[in-house]
Amino acid sequence: MVFSNLFFLFVFLPAFLLSYLVATWVDRQMLSGEGTRSNRAKNLVLVCFSLIFYAWGEPVYVFLMLFCVLVNYLVGLWINREERHRLLALVIGLIANIAILGTFKYLGFLAQQLCDLGIEVAVPTIALPIGISFYTFQSISYLIDVYRKESPVQRRFVDLLLYISMFPQLIAGPIVRYGTVAKEIHHRKVTVEDFANGIYRFLLGLGKKVIIANQLSEISDQFLVNGLNSLTTAGAWIGIVAFTLQIYFDFSGYSDMAIGLGRCLGFHFNENFRHPYCCNSITDFWRRWHISLGSFFRDYVYIPLGGNRRHQAVNILVVWFLTGMWHGASWNFIIWGVYFGLIVMMEKYTLLRVHERIPAVFLHIYSMLLVIAGWGIFYFDDFHQMVVFFQSFFGNGASHFDFVDESALLDNFWLWVVAIFFCLPIRTTVGEWTDRLLGDSSMKSVVVSTTRIILSVAILILSTALLVGATNNAFIYTRF
Repeated sequence: MVFSNLFFLFVFLPAFLLSYLVATWVDRQMLSGEGTRSNRAKNLVLVCFSLIFYAWGEPVYVFLMLFCVLVNYLVGLWINREERHRLLALVIGLIANIAILGTFKYLGFLAQQLCDLGIEVAVPTIALPIGISFYTFQSISYLIDVYRKESPVQRRFVDLLLYISMFPQLIAGPIVRYGTVAKEIHHRKVTVEDFANGIYRFLLGLGKKVIIANQLSEISDQFLVNGLNSLTTAGAWIGIVAFTLQIYFDFSGYSDMAIGLGRCLGFHFNENFRHPYCCNSITDFWRRWHISLGSFFRDYVYIPLGGNRRHQAVNILVVWFLTGMWHGASWNFIIWGVYFGLIVMMEKYTLLRVHERIPAVFLHIYSMLLVIAGWGIFYFDDFHQMVVFFQSFFGNGASHFDFVDESALLDNFWLWVVAIFFCLPIRTTVGEWTDRLLGDSSMKSVVVSTTRIILSVAILILSTALLVGATNNAFIYTRF
């Protein structure tokens, strides 16, 4: 099940919110001895619906997730209880998580590489559980935070299950660190403002996905899948730029929906995107794109390896190799990770030392050209197809420009305009203009609320209309 699904929007989500509302009333009646509210009923409802959400598409793998949670629950208690063997417990927990992820995500890939080297081994065919990379990293975050004593151990299995299985961010992130929500699992409340802002944020994400990303996917597929063998140079650029915009609106849209749903429930997830296509370097791009993954590798891999203090270049390459591997068991992802790792490493010794002297427009063009080329590596897991694409991309296409290219640009003119426009920090700019024009007057609240309601209703109606009969609606990052 995904968020941009009519069943989710009009059956699952209303049923969940109604049950959660009833659970909220139950919690209000069950005060602790100190007179504080409990969240047990709400947490139980959230866990039950999260398991239903995950099991809807993969009922077997819900047991794998439950097993992972049980392992991390027991290891967390072990780390918290033992002073002498805390490190041993952490290592065992990390090995268990990495072994589970490696078995399901990388075992087939590694076996195939051995076969290609002439070593005959059986190549297992193992279906990849949805979201396993996300919930494995969250499990690792939990164990390390408990080991470092930065967060308290979770003594109730159901509450740790809530953290790892929470459906708003379960299958495609953002990667929510345990320390971010540890207190809110037990102590949270939702105001009317929180709920309204959460719904608005969710619908903005839905619009990004359904109204923009899904339409762009048709253009990228037209050139990069269906028309690859007759690809023109312009067609290669049109297709990969469409994918560049598609993956941003797809993934940032999902993150917006996750953050919005979390806000409705009293959880405050960290931002995962900050207008990455407004970057002025590749380093800047990766500070803005998939922030939760970048911060995970920074805090749990890069800094422990030595960070900027020693072996910086090696540390950067290790992190980016792992970043590529995290995205998938395929050589194109590894190459993609090393590609950006090399650029980031070189920028530290060159561009970042002089970037203030270079006009911003040149920095932006430089950054976007490298990002777009990187998405070309990311897109193709077949090397022959990748070679065909890059031959056209660099000017050796079937021709330079044809009628199909012209139609893709002109027939979708407003889609291109809207997509590029919403890559900019529009919400921030509009908010600043509103503050300047209306200040803190009561009129500001009326104008903002009215505008949000109209925009939310319009997005919901248009998204619903587009989802009826939609044939291309999967989130890209659910396969990672």
